[in-house]
Amino acid sequence: MKIVVIGGGSSYPPELVSGIIDTHCSFPVSEIALVDLGKGAARQSAVAGLCRRMIRKAGLDGRIMLDESLDRSAALPGADFVISQFRTGGGEARLKDELLPLPYGIVGQESTGPGGFAAALRQIPPTLALAADMERLCPDAFLINFTNPSGIITGALKQQSTINCAGLCNIPWTMRKIAAVFLGQPPEKLELTFSGLNHLSWVTRLSLDGADITGKVIAAPETALFLGRDFPEIASGEIERLLGALEVLPSPYLLYYYFPKQTFAAVRQQAAAGTNRARQVLALEKELFELYRDPGLDEKPAQLSQRGGALYSEAAVALMKAIHCGNPVKQVLNTRNDGALPELPADAVIETNCLVRGQEIRALPPGPLSAARRGLVQQVSAYEQLTIEAAITGERRAAYLALLNHPLVGSADLAAALLDRILKENRSYLTRFSQPPVGRRQ
Repeated sequence: MKIVVIGGGSSYPPELVSGIIDTHCSFPVSEIALVDLGKGAARQSAVAGLCRRMIRKAGLDGRIMLDESLDRSAALPGADFVISQFRTGGGEARLKDELLPLPYGIVGQESTGPGGFAAALRQIPPTLALAADMERLCPDAFLINFTNPSGIITGALKQQSTINCAGLCNIPWTMRKIAAVFLGQPPEKLELTFSGLNHLSWVTRLSLDGADITGKVIAAPETALFLGRDFPEIASGEIERLLGALEVLPSPYLLYYYFPKQTFAAVRQQAAAGTNRARQVLALEKELFELYRDPGLDEKPAQLSQRGGALYSEAAVALMKAIHCGNPVKQVLNTRNDGALPELPADAVIETNCLVRGQEIRALPPGPLSAARRGLVQQVSAYEQLTIEAAITGERRAAYLALLNHPLVGSADLAAALLDRILKENRSYLTRFSQPPVGRRQ
C-alpha cells in the first residue's frame, strides 16, 4: 500500500508516520512518498530523515519504504492514498491573511473570514491541478484533503474532479477527546453527532454507551472554559448563556461569529504584540525543523502537538484504514451534502458524521438545522460556493459577492476594499484575476 503526501516539506509528516507505525499490524503501509516543491527541498529532506529514523526505531526498516521527491508526476503512479496538506505561499502568506483584515475592523484568521477567503483563492487552483494529475496517473487513488479551508477546497474537488476524495479536520477528533477527559471516559465510548460546515459546525448530540448526555456536557462549567480558552475577553458567563440557549455544542470557531467584537479585540491585541497565531507557528516550525535535523532524534518531538495538527494522524489513519479494509465505519468528514441537510444544496460540502464503506462515503442526516443555526449555515455555504466560483473563473464579480455574503464582512464598501487589497497582496498567486476592480471601468 502506497501513500503520497503532497506537502512533504511541512512539519506534519512525522505525525502521520507515527500513526502508520502504531497501526502497521492492521494497516500495512509499504511505501510513503513525500512530495514538495523545489523551494521546500531542504525542509523535506529534514522531515524525511526523521521519518526514516522513526521507521528504523520501530523495527519496520525494509517493510516501510520512505521516498522523497520534487516530481509529483513520478511519485503519484501506484498511489492508493494521496494526502494534500500544502500551503500556497507558506507561513508568510498565512501571516498576511491574519493581518490584512484587521485595519477594516474584521478578525484575521487563516480559515475564517477574509483570511480564509484569500487562502482559498490561492489554494483551489493548485489543488485542482493535483486532482488532474491524479486522474491521469492514479485514478483509483483516494485523496484526503487537509489543506485549509478544508470544506471549500473539498467543495472545489467535488465539483471539478472525478477523483474520489474527502476533507478531514482534526477539530471533531479534538472535541471528542476533550469531552472524554471531562467525563473521565475512554474516547471510544463517546459518539458525537456533528452538523454544519467545516469550522462552522455544532455537536447536536453526545452519547456515552448509547445514552444521551448532551445536556450534561453543555451545562458543565468546563465546557464554557474550553470554548473560551483562547479568548479571555469573552466572559465565561456569556458563553454559558449562549450554550444554554443553543442547546447544542458549537465548534470553537463559531466564537468568531457569536462574539465578533471580543474575538476581534483579542486578535488585534495579539497582532500588535507579535503573538498572533501565524507568528507563533513560524517560530514553532523553526524550532521543529532544527529538531528534525538532529540525527539523534528518532521520534516525533513533543512540540509537534502544539503545531495545530494534534490527532491528525489518528483521523487520517482511521479513514485510510476504513477505506482499505472495507468494513462499514462512521467518521466525521467533509463531503457532499446529497440531502443530508435538506436546507442546503445537494452539491454543498458539509461536515457531519459519514458512513465509510470502502471508497463510498455517505453523509448521515444529522437532523434538521434549527432556526437559530439555519441562516448562518446557509449564508456561509453561499459564501463558500461563490468563493469556489471565483477561484476557478478568476471573476472579480464572484469574488466580490463572496465577501459580500460573508457574515463577518457584511457591507458592500468593505467587500470591495478587502477584495482590492487581497488581490494586490496575492497578485503573484492570483494571476487569473486580470479584470479591473469591482465597480471601475476599463
